[in-house]
Amino acid sequence: MTYQTFWKRLAAVCGENEAKAVARMVFEDRCGLSLADVFVGKDSQLSAEQGAELEEILGRLLQNEPVQYVLGWADFCGHRFAVEPGVLIPRPETEELCEWVKASVAGRPELRILDACCGSGCIGIALALGLPGTRVSMYDISPVACRVSQFNAAALSASVNVFRHDARQPLPTEANRFDVVVSNPPYITPEERSEMERNVLDHEPELALFVPGDQPLVYYAAIAAQAKEALKPGGMVFFEINPKFVAQMQETLSAAGFGNIEVRMDGFGRQRMMKAICLK
Repeated sequence: MTYQTFWKRLAAVCGENEAKAVARMVFEDRCGLSLADVFVGKDSQLSAEQGAELEEILGRLLQNEPVQYVLGWADFCGHRFAVEPGVLIPRPETEELCEWVKASVAGRPELRILDACCGSGCIGIALALGLPGTRVSMYDISPVACRVSQFNAAALSASVNVFRHDARQPLPTEANRFDVVVSNPPYITPEERSEMERNVLDHEPELALFVPGDQPLVYYAAIAAQAKEALKPGGMVFFEINPKFVAQMQETLSAAGFGNIEVRMDGFGRQRMMKAICLK
């Protein structure tokens, strides 16, 4: 199994460019071979065991399983996070949300941040690592997500508090007085299924992706209500949002007692992030 054989077989399901990128990830991760190594033919010197493992990996990828699940990790904000079925794979646009949070609180000491619907823990842990001295709490309703978040925090030496909680319920009374609440909650409506890739629909957790068709902002409204109670005066809330509901999101936050609402584009030119200030 050479690099060229691998990507050419994979291209049948994902196209040449993506197949080459995935093949590079796999050969580097599982075989320790860089693209330069491949160019000088080291991929033709693999052991039988390595060849068998590559064949198994390719079989999973040909079934549209995301490479991040196959390898067990995803890069996010310069750190490697463990991922597995049951937690959402971190996306580049969510990195942009983290950068916005960090820029907004730069220079402020002893911050407290809450990451609601934390999934793999990528947002809260990246902020804990990127803002020294900050205390981060994070929650998710999924026991798998809580376990993976705790694993990632330990693996990356991030001091965070992880607890299991339903975003639609009030926060525990001791979980309050935060400076920032940040969240990437479920926000995809059932009608958007037809626009999504099979590798997402078939493998990533529906619990982390979809909202009821008649309640597209159910998690945003609940988390905004939590944030209104939990934030210090002047505290900030940050959301990754569905671009289809920008105006409704602004109305939801305004009705919940937030002002100075800002919307930002992601790197793909979509209205993907929102920030607001707690008015109390």
